[in-house]
Amino acid sequence: MKHGFIKVCAASPCVSLANPMENAVAAKEAMLRAEKDGAKLLVLPELFLSGYTCGDLFFQPKLHSECITALEWLLCETAKCEVMAVIGMPFAYGNALYNCAAVIYCGQICGIVPKTYIYAEEKRYFTPAPKENEIITLCGMDVIFGTKQIFAFDKMPSFKLAVEICYDAWANIPMSAHHAAAGATVIACPAASPEFGTQSLDRAQLVFDNSRRSVCGYVYASAGEGESTTDIVYSGHCIIAEYEEALAEAEPLCNDAYVISEIDCEYIEFERRRNGTFDVSGYDYDITECELAEVCETSLTRRFDQLPTSYFFPERIVDIQVAGLAKRIKAAHSKKLIIGISGGLDSTLALIVAVRACKKVGMQASDVIAITMPCFGTSGRTKSNAEIICKELGVTFEEIDIKPAVEQHFRDIGQDIENRDVTYENSQARERTQILMDIANKEGGLVVGTGDLSELALGFATYNGDHMSMYAVNSSVPKTLMRDIIRVLAYEDYENTPLEKALLDIVDTPISPELLPPKDGEITQSTEDIVGPYELHDFFIYHMVKRAERPEKIFRTAKCAFEGKYDEATIAKWLNVFVRRFFSQQFKRSCMPDGPKVTEISLSPRGGFAMPSDVAADIFKKEAENILKQFEK
Repeated sequence: MKHGFIKVCAASPCVSLANPMENAVAAKEAMLRAEKDGAKLLVLPELFLSGYTCGDLFFQPKLHSECITALEWLLCETAKCEVMAVIGMPFAYGNALYNCAAVIYCGQICGIVPKTYIYAEEKRYFTPAPKENEIITLCGMDVIFGTKQIFAFDKMPSFKLAVEICYDAWANIPMSAHHAAAGATVIACPAASPEFGTQSLDRAQLVFDNSRRSVCGYVYASAGEGESTTDIVYSGHCIIAEYEEALAEAEPLCNDAYVISEIDCEYIEFERRRNGTFDVSGYDYDITECELAEVCETSLTRRFDQLPTSYFFPERIVDIQVAGLAKRIKAAHSKKLIIGISGGLDSTLALIVAVRACKKVGMQASDVIAITMPCFGTSGRTKSNAEIICKELGVTFEEIDIKPAVEQHFRDIGQDIENRDVTYENSQARERTQILMDIANKEGGLVVGTGDLSELALGFATYNGDHMSMYAVNSSVPKTLMRDIIRVLAYEDYENTPLEKALLDIVDTPISPELLPPKDGEITQSTEDIVGPYELHDFFIYHMVKRAERPEKIFRTAKCAFEGKYDEATIAKWLNVFVRRFFSQQFKRSCMPDGPKVTEISLSPRGGFAMPSDVAADIFKKEAENILKQFEK
């Protein structure tokens, strides 16, 4: 279970009604299949050993005894199978009959969990779970009987399993909420949910809602083929979810449904610690710990998005940016908005946001002063696009050639103009910022920052140059998402206009600070040649900040996400660059300007990712360096 991943399965094999032994054989086959696939957990449907639709046969002692016999056989047959299985079965205890799930592992019964909330038709047969756990004897073993149970593996500290059964999940306070509060990181849900209308959509939404609310992994297996269809059809719907996303799902009415994926229990524990509402002290649960012979690295089959921010709605992000800037305009009593416009992605999005913010507060588009400041590295392509978008948006456009000022500055400080070092580059950025700030003072305006999340994470900004503004609208937008936003705006808001063509050309233009002279009019300085592909860095940012992953784990998930696009050596190279820059450039983020959080990630020291500027990051850098060394031999 390296890095916290555990492989889990949900299955709904064909059931044979009132034929426990045949169902035990099907359970064994499912367990062996799961073991072959490397899984450590298998969840089978509600009342699987008997079948869910047995009706009044549930009152028959013969059915109960056959279920016990079938369970004993299954325990014997799977004594060497290192898969924890959750299997539904009826269980008679005392003067009551319970709808239960047996949790078994390596020939042992780990516990029996009864259903708490009994559905209307089930009340004819079954009794709700008792309030407290009890010790019972079953198959010659002393077993805990009750709902307050957590099952764990000794070598997998972040995996803690609890069980809720079908209708338990639909309660106003589902049993999973109690289990998660008690420390369970994975919830198994054997179920028998009928199929009608939009029930499959409601069921899937329930699974996702419960997993999100309880910040847990969730494995759901519903009864299907073989159940009686006298009045209802059961679909065999199987779902695996992790906190806020679906990992695997078998379509309803799929015969012999079987889904498999990996739940990141380490991430779940991290989210709970960050959440701060999970206090296990008030919960008295019994914990059964099972021994693992060995822990192998879990092979990863789940999907990792290359662009983890792609699920955000572009238009919604722009709306949030506009709302944030509009509030700042009012608070600062700003008469104008001042923006440095380059014809690149960042300033283009900031300009669109500024125009819309002005409209929101009753100002005119002409109250936005867009200033292009060409210098040594400005290309004709970007300058032309800047002019087009300013004209089409109706803003006030000004051009200020900063070459003379920068050349004078070089003479003042003794900088050789032929020396294309960091001073050569940063002097241009700082001259531009000074102009914007001074014009803002002159106009009673506010400088709108254009820098994005990716640049902040890498520190790829000139300190007190483009790093600084009076309100930074893009500070939570990664570069890859910015491309998507501008592309969507082009097609949906500016279709069949000169603005559409300019925006799409901006999306296709190589990303560059344009601080070094172009060659034959073409951009010679590519940002991604210097710091690496932004799609890799945006992936690293997400997994470092949102999921708190160590470099070794980020490398592993990146290999899965970018398989066939980047080789391992390339990923290791740029991960090493990312880790080094992310920590060393914190001082720039410690004094970054205000800006709205529009995605799940913010690096603001006030409400986002807080970290000392002088942190000793050796443990992270050494791990990244060790990964890279594998490919330098």
